[in-house]
Amino acid sequence: MNTLQELLDNRRIVIADGAWGTQLSQRGLEPGEAPESWVLERSEAVRGVAQSYVDAGAEIVLTNTFGGSRFKLAKCQLDDRIEEINRRAVELSKDAAGDAALVFASIGPTGEFMQPLGTVSEEEMIEAFSEQVRAMAAGGADGLLIETMTDLGEAKAALRATTEHFEGPVVASMTFDRGPKGYATMMGVTPEEAAARLQSAGADVVGSNCGHGIANMVEVIELMAQATDLPIWAKPNAGMPELVAGQTVFNESPGEMAAHFGDLVDAGARIIGGCCGTTPEHIRALAEKRDVMDT
Repeated sequence: MNTLQELLDNRRIVIADGAWGTQLSQRGLEPGEAPESWVLERSEAVRGVAQSYVDAGAEIVLTNTFGGSRFKLAKCQLDDRIEEINRRAVELSKDAAGDAALVFASIGPTGEFMQPLGTVSEEEMIEAFSEQVRAMAAGGADGLLIETMTDLGEAKAALRATTEHFEGPVVASMTFDRGPKGYATMMGVTPEEAAARLQSAGADVVGSNCGHGIANMVEVIELMAQATDLPIWAKPNAGMPELVAGQTVFNESPGEMAAHFGDLVDAGARIIGGCCGTTPEHIRALAEKRDVMDT
């Protein structure tokens, strides 16, 4: 398989995978059950999610490690298995990807606030991320994805951990909401600020995931592109979440998402996939749209 730089050099746009949580739910993950526990207990189902995205045309697939930090795993009494979970999750995705796709290990927010807003020191945050990164490197990850971040300090702590313990490419992706004053994270970070400061902190790729559907993501990526010369990562949801009969659903179809693909490319995105509510069918539609644009 090519490296990320080779993919970017050889293709106008690289296709990443889609949502993991909803795919695991379809396979039986119960509400409140830790997805990371399935790395140990339902490994074939976890591998199956990665395989479904490879089959759909994704050139980058993630791992079932979004909540794999010490802080998150402690809440489900799995903090004594941090190394095993993070390493094994990478191995499962690598097995599915084979030579067809790169595996970028997912690092999500810890759910904790850093000092002075919270009780976790910068050193403690860096060490928590370092535990994950060391295990992901041992599992053979091709790259790392720091995703769904809202606090720039936490994102930079994760980047610090990757700098010290990982030699491959690192993506830093934040989540923005649209308010009266425009787009910002819940901690007040704008897309332009995020792009510039994540680049200066050592990210190889910057971008955004979650938060909204592809139409709004176009606006976020346009703003980020004004502040960085790095490749930009974009993973929108399948529309905005709606509550239907007590269930959260995302109603943007694969075709509707693919219809905005060109707009996202024009905004500056180089790596495009999907977040909440997206399926292998969404990723296949994006890959097909990309292939048509390339002909």
